[in-house]
Amino acid sequence: MRTFFLLVRHELRLLVSIGLWVARRPNGIGTGTGFGYARGQGTMLLGFGFVIVIESIMMSVLLRNHPAVQRAWFTVDVYTLVLIVGMHAASVVRPHVLDAGFLRVRRAAHVDLRIPLEKIARARRELRTTHEKAEGELNLAIGSQTTVTLELTEPVAHFTFLGRRQDIRLVRFHADDADSLVKAITRARTAPSPIPDPTG
Repeated sequence: MRTFFLLVRHELRLLVSIGLWVARRPNGIGTGTGFGYARGQGTMLLGFGFVIVIESIMMSVLLRNHPAVQRAWFTVDVYTLVLIVGMHAASVVRPHVLDAGFLRVRRAAHVDLRIPLEKIARARRELRTTHEKAEGELNLAIGSQTTVTLELTEPVAHFTFLGRRQDIRLVRFHADDADSLVKAITRARTAPSPIPDPTG
């Protein structure tokens, strides 16, 4: 039952993301700065969508003598296509966010990891196209690649899609402009703290 609820919530977020994308309204940036990552998957998702359209046409021809099955198959294909669009929309409207005190690393509607800046030991630009699962590491590849690596001073809690907790010490993720993001993180981490007003 919990898994069903999580799946429904995720799909609702994808549908809402389509509306935000059409309205050009990013989600959750607030006073921070957004850094996109969707360009790396646009072509791949377009290819998936094209395959779904071709499949739908072919199955409509093959099932022309079975109208009930034909309609059911067409409905499933349309909904799958909507979810693919929703995945891309969620990636566009939910960018990574760098704000005062934290970095928010996101992927579409199912990953949203808030990392305090003081827990980032090092941020570097690193292009990787292969990722092996390892304890304490989180790899958020887009188009099979990551471009930013964060080493943390202590673990942060990450909860998987199904709610399982993982303690993460190293995060790899993709950003369209990785250089700018790494520089921004470095500046934010090394910014001097405001000097208290002695008269306050």
